[in-house]
Amino acid sequence: GPLRCCGCGRFLGEPVTVPCGHTYCRRCLRRELRARCRRCRDWLLPAGGTSTAAAPLRTSVVLNQLAEKWFPGECERARTGSRLEELLAQGRFREAAGAASQALRADSSNLMLRIYRAESYVGLQEYKTAIDDLNFVISKMPNWPEVYFRKGKVLQDSGFVGDALQLFLQCLALDEDFLPAKLEVERTLCDLLSPEKLGESLKESAWNSPHIRNKPFILGSEVTESYCNLQLCPEQSLGGSEVLEPVSGSLNRAQSAHALNSTKDLAKEEGLKRVSSEPLLSGQEKGALLKRKLSFSEQDTVVCEDGRNKHKKQESTKRDMTLAFGTIPGDLIDVSDFECSLCMRLFFEPVTTPCGHTFCKACLERCLDHAPQCPLCKESLKEYLASRKYSITELLEELIMKYLSDELYERKRIHAEETAEHSNLTKNVPMFVCTMAYPTVPCPLHVFEPRYRLMIRRSMETGTKQFGMCISDSQNGFADYGCMLQIRNVHFLPDGRSVVDTVGGKRFRVLRRGMKDGYCTADIEYLEDVKVADEEQLKKLRELHNFVYNQACSWFQSLRNKFRTQILQHFGPMPDREENIQAMPNGPAWCWWLLAVLPVDPRYQLSVLSMMSLKDRLIKIQHILTYFSRDQSK
Repeated sequence: GPLRCCGCGRFLGEPVTVPCGHTYCRRCLRRELRARCRRCRDWLLPAGGTSTAAAPLRTSVVLNQLAEKWFPGECERARTGSRLEELLAQGRFREAAGAASQALRADSSNLMLRIYRAESYVGLQEYKTAIDDLNFVISKMPNWPEVYFRKGKVLQDSGFVGDALQLFLQCLALDEDFLPAKLEVERTLCDLLSPEKLGESLKESAWNSPHIRNKPFILGSEVTESYCNLQLCPEQSLGGSEVLEPVSGSLNRAQSAHALNSTKDLAKEEGLKRVSSEPLLSGQEKGALLKRKLSFSEQDTVVCEDGRNKHKKQESTKRDMTLAFGTIPGDLIDVSDFECSLCMRLFFEPVTTPCGHTFCKACLERCLDHAPQCPLCKESLKEYLASRKYSITELLEELIMKYLSDELYERKRIHAEETAEHSNLTKNVPMFVCTMAYPTVPCPLHVFEPRYRLMIRRSMETGTKQFGMCISDSQNGFADYGCMLQIRNVHFLPDGRSVVDTVGGKRFRVLRRGMKDGYCTADIEYLEDVKVADEEQLKKLRELHNFVYNQACSWFQSLRNKFRTQILQHFGPMPDREENIQAMPNGPAWCWWLLAVLPVDPRYQLSVLSMMSLKDRLIKIQHILTYFSRDQSK
């Protein structure tokens, strides 16, 4: 079906989109059936896997509306399950069992109701009835990992530890990332193989150890000693070939649990040999080492056919269950159901916020530039903004690609045109009106205004990583000359501000001014120095260059240590003298470095920036240095 949970593979009832962009049903996340996403392996639980209680699970509004519109019957099933979960959480087991039975009379094909009823029976300690319900589910869906885990929990609660362990391993054979089964296997094996319970040199059989001997199975007033007395039918029993046949290729891992039935097989376990053969470790240290060896949840290990653990080298194969909940009728597919509420256009790169609302990625980023809250419900998105993890909602994007391919093609075409417009570095070039910038000179910026946040982001997304820098002008808004800045790095702060590391590039002259989404733009032409071709004039230019360079070095060395240190920290060292003074289109780099550090009025600096003659620029710098040298001598 088109709406399928990434975790259990069943209908996506009450869909919740997690931070990585994949969508799960609320039940899978509420019960914490897995710690990592089945698709991308990212953490599902907040703070690296603590508890979902720390972060409320908000239903994805758009996907939930689609589910209600396309599959109202399945949504009603999901709501029934939620009501039963609430009863179970409140400990009202008798009421939950009655409600599940009543719902089953109206919908006998709903296997999830049988699982809820089985959990109710477990709460009432009616284990045999719970086993009957779970066996029925297994007979209908033998590849469903959760039902094996639920059955294992029933057997564990009733005292059959060995059979429960085998079912937990069967669950992991179907889904290697099923977190509760991993934890139960780890807990059982650590309890079974702990040095305190192994006894003297493992002479006593592990399953017959008094510490873990199966407890009597209590069924009402009847006490039985054997799991066989549960009177399971052969085709539903644990060893039944019909139930296990669909996963026979993976069953060897589950059957490897029988290796624990004898001391001889236990001694062959690699982890156990290392613990039991190390005489220098204390009992407590051996137990800690063993837990590290057998840890499933932290090391992502799986059980091999020979009983040993090994690290996974690739993601587990997805064994999606076939579940027919219908196809979408064509008349129910409406493009308006897939429109962003901000731009009123088809979703492009849709992202879902923690509060459950979905927007185009670019639209949401622009809103967060102004305020760190959801544009619709006004819930705070400070943590979401700080993480800056705007993952695409994959299910929604897949639905658009499948059912609205023509509309998506047109939407992509418009986006490509907009991107091309932002990528042009001569027409409508974005302008940052702030300070003087010079070729080759670093220019760090603290960006906090929403319009400039947008401008920097667009420069990064288009790949140009460039924008113009000009000083302000009272008449025209910004000066007629400026310098392009190349973004080297952007450090985003938690509140949306950013520190942008840039360096000066080409100089330009403004031809036409404009405005785009709040920030200034301009059509520009680039400036280059006019090269001197005459040998005699070039010789005189070199002499002037060397004289001014030496004068600049003398002035810099005459500064106080405090000032020199501050200049070096901000601008770096003065560039070396260049052999070919006309090699670069902007002339020698040291001229621009010196112009940036000299305490001169920006208007005077702007006049030097606009010059296309190296000779004129050197003369201007010489006049400035002469003035400061004369002032220092006084």
